[in-house]
Amino acid sequence: MSLRNRIHQYRQYRQNLHELRSCTDRNLADLGIARSDIRRIAWMACV
Repeated sequence: MSLRNRIHQYRQYRQNLHELRSCTDRNLADLGIARSDIRRIAWMACV
C-alpha cells in the first residue's frame, strides 16, 4: 500500500472516529455500538 493510500486511510479513520465519538450513548445504542467498540468500528469502516 502506498504512502498516499495510508494517509487517506488514516484521515478517513480519524473522520469516522470523530463522528462516532460525537454520537450520544442513546444514538450508539440504537446503532448497536458500544462506546468501547468505537475505535475498532472506525478502523474497520476504512479498511
